[in-house]
Amino acid sequence: MSKFKTTSAIIVLLVAAVAAGLWLWRSSPRDGNKLDGFAMCLRDQGVTMYGAYWCSHCQNEKRAFGDSFKYVPYVECTEETQKCLDAGVKGYPTWLFPASSVDGSDGRRFEGEMGLAKLSEASGCVLPDNN
Repeated sequence: MSKFKTTSAIIVLLVAAVAAGLWLWRSSPRDGNKLDGFAMCLRDQGVTMYGAYWCSHCQNEKRAFGDSFKYVPYVECTEETQKCLDAGVKGYPTWLFPASSVDGSDGRRFEGEMGLAKLSEASGCVLPDNN
């Protein structure tokens, strides 16, 4: 009987561990997937972020997008120095919005950390709920 109790206890613990793992996995944020559309919208509008790997504000911007940052056009100024000079980048991060024939803007520049809400407001790209 003691082998039966030991085996039963192990099975109960394994089931509990799997259930807890599934619960944690399902309850963890999936911002990367949620923000794919937002990041692609920025890309489609021609918005580009200029930054440097050592810049903590740049890291914050990237982190806010999660895995979806891969869709955001990004220029690493430590590697593509001339692009950054040509764009007139003086600080990091710098977000450049292209000229628009729709609203008549001649391009806009935002220097410093924006955050997702401000990027949404500036771009018109819809930010998913819960951000």
